Amino acid sequence: MRLFLLVFLSLPYLFFGQQEDPNYAGKALAFQQAYNTSNYVAIFNMFDINMKQALPLNKTREFFTNNVKQQMGNIQQMRFLELRNGGHVYRTNFDKAVTDILISLDASLSINGLYIYPPQPLDAPVIERNSTPMKLPFDDKWYVFWGGITEEDNYHVAYENQKYAYDFLILNDGVSFNESPKQNENYFAFGKEIKAPCNARVVKVIDGVEDNVPGVLNSVDVTGNTVILKTDNDEFLLFAHLKNGSILVETGQDIYEGDVIGLCGNSGNSTEPHLHLSLQNTEDFPLTIGGKLFFDAILVNGEIERDYLPKKGEYISNSN
Repeated sequence: MRLFLLVFLSLPYLFFGQQEDPNYAGKALAFQQAYNTSNYVAIFNMFDINMKQALPLNKTREFFTNNVKQQMGNIQQMRFLELRNGGHVYRTNFDKAVTDILISLDASLSINGLYIYPPQPLDAPVIERNSTPMKLPFDDKWYVFWGGITEEDNYHVAYENQKYAYDFLILNDGVSFNESPKQNENYFAFGKEIKAPCNARVVKVIDGVEDNVPGVLNSVDVTGNTVILKTDNDEFLLFAHLKNGSILVETGQDIYEGDVIGLCGNSGNSTEPHLHLSLQNTEDFPLTIGGKLFFDAILVNGEIERDYLPKKGEYISNSN
């Protein structure tokens, strides 16, 4: 399945609380009925003028026919989930898959934003947290820039395929680099060894993505140079933004706790050298659902913690 994206335009309206607006409930029901009856003219007529220009009727019909219905079937249920980015998110059960659909309405109740998140197969396993004991995948003391189970501590929580992911970097005296911030080599994390946190098998490797100039994003190769490991308990660990040319493992290889898999880099959708690490329920990053990743025994701000999930703002290192 591919990533389904329509249009998400300017959203001037902010919502507070997590109650479903009745106007949205009515629009979601109308959308579901029109979609299930293949009445794409009705869906097109729900759009505001900007949506109609961005997605003309022929494109609307093509998108829903060839991309959505062909791959996922009809909608069985749309259930209000949460408010996000100025719109309402509905957990949507199709015949063949489950996904989230974000709908945004303007003041006249026309749809001015519609985003269909990557779908999940109906039989996709759910991983609430890891059962495999884990060490931190690096030596020395690192800083948790994003981590935790709330959006305040961890912006990844808002995205199913990155839910509970970490961004780790190294700080000295509160800063992550020396001298010029435009050179990767000046960042303390750049080039540091990234190690396997447990015994696992390598199931995916992406290499050859150039490291960014700090501050410049590569939004095409999102995870950059990447390694994905699979544990004996069918858990998938994604290591992203590794240094170009530094990966030492290959697909199908069995590796052991402490083995070096590559070096920390600044490739992909990354503004500065850091490690993005996440626990996934499947190998496929766009279609995965993230889980909570706990570490067996680590030092957190100098104090030992066991079976611990690090949070934003903490300094962490392995206890031995």
